[in-house]
Amino acid sequence: MTRYFSEDHEWIEVEGDLGTVGITDYAQGQLGDITFVEVPAEGASVSKGDSVSVVDSVKAASDVYTPVSGTIAAVNEALVDQPELVNTEAETGGWLFRVTLSDAAELGTLMDEAAYKSYVDSL
Repeated sequence: MTRYFSEDHEWIEVEGDLGTVGITDYAQGQLGDITFVEVPAEGASVSKGDSVSVVDSVKAASDVYTPVSGTIAAVNEALVDQPELVNTEAETGGWLFRVTLSDAAELGTLMDEAAYKSYVDSL
C-alpha cells in the first residue's frame, strides 16, 4: 500500500483502486479534542478537492477535502460513537472514508511522506 498526503492535511492510503482517507496526526493535533465527525454518504460521487466531511473539535469545525475523485465506497461507522478515534488513531483506526478512485493520475499531485514532513516543518 502506498500513502500520500495533501496540503490540506488529509492522507490517503491506496491499494489497487481503493483509497482509505483520514486526517493527519498533525491536523488532529491542531484541532484538539474531536467531538463529532460527519462522514460522507456511501455511494456519493466526489471530485478531488470537494469538501466531503466535517470534523468538529473543542476548538473549531474543519472541512475535510477528498484528495482524489471517485465514489465513496465505505465510511468509518465507529466514528459515530467514538469520534475521539480521530485523535488517538488519526492515521490508522481513525480513518474517515474509503473512495474508489476514478482517476489514479490524481495521486501524482499529492506528496509522499517525506515531502509532507518537510511541508509541515515549514509551517
